[in-house]
Amino acid sequence: MAACAFVSKLLPLARGRFCGRASRPARTAVRALSCAAASRSQLHRVDGTGALPGKVDRFGGVTVNLADIGLPADVSESLFSRLLRDSLVQWKAEGKVAVWLRVPISLSRCAAAASTHGFTFHHARHDQAVLALWLGEGESRLPGFATHQVGVAGAVIDESNGKVLVVQDRNKTKNAWKFPGGLSDPGENIGSTAVREVFEETGVRSEFRSLLSIRQQHNHPGAFGMSDMYIICRLSPLTYDINFCTQECLRCEWLDLAQLAETEDTTPITSRVARLLLRGLERGFDGIDLTMEELPAVYSGMFYQLYHRQLPPNLKS
Repeated sequence: MAACAFVSKLLPLARGRFCGRASRPARTAVRALSCAAASRSQLHRVDGTGALPGKVDRFGGVTVNLADIGLPADVSESLFSRLLRDSLVQWKAEGKVAVWLRVPISLSRCAAAASTHGFTFHHARHDQAVLALWLGEGESRLPGFATHQVGVAGAVIDESNGKVLVVQDRNKTKNAWKFPGGLSDPGENIGSTAVREVFEETGVRSEFRSLLSIRQQHNHPGAFGMSDMYIICRLSPLTYDINFCTQECLRCEWLDLAQLAETEDTTPITSRVARLLLRGLERGFDGIDLTMEELPAVYSGMFYQLYHRQLPPNLKS
């Protein structure tokens, strides 16, 4: 509001001094101050306070998405720095413990301004970077960015003849038999990933039955040095004709489980899971399956998937 008052005082002076024709420097200064006042006024109308508008989470942090709060497209680094400085004063007074800034690439200069107030990069994705600042006591307790990728494979079992669907990758140095699979997409359930990847690689349609195994590996070369989770699911075939992707696969076959368990032309994890599946065929899959059940999350009300050995009906509730 002080900026608005200053602008209103400056305008008559500029008009009087230059007889209605302000010099270019004067017009530039007035225009810059007018933009600053308009920006502050707009933010006040959005939030109702002097702080940048944001969403408060249940942990006591506030998230500000610069793409959504009405900042002028040409907002300067210095103006944003002042807005952020004033906001930090208020957030600290309110007891906020952390601030998350979502900065679109078109406003990257705001990231530079935020860095002068102690913000650091947390992660970046596509056209947006996220910066964070810990305001609470002691060392930062903010979680790090996700550091894992999730690979999912589907072991499709034809229970009528004891055969399993396997492939050999085209671009691997060793042509080992393995279960078809690939990386899970963000927001995709692992069972859906297994079904999708099997179809994309082999042309065989299937349905999810259970989770069989999880492998954890760190400093994975295909994950930019991060950790990798590799999950194998048990699937049942809905179709049987193979029409495999020649760009990804060198070979694709229905192979006897017993042969897959004993051949040297496979990987240790594939061989181990093949033996597990043989046991399931002989004694029942309920002894090896981790089945999936959807349960409601306490805080969000959304549903999540829980994988575990089946419980007797009297212990489920």
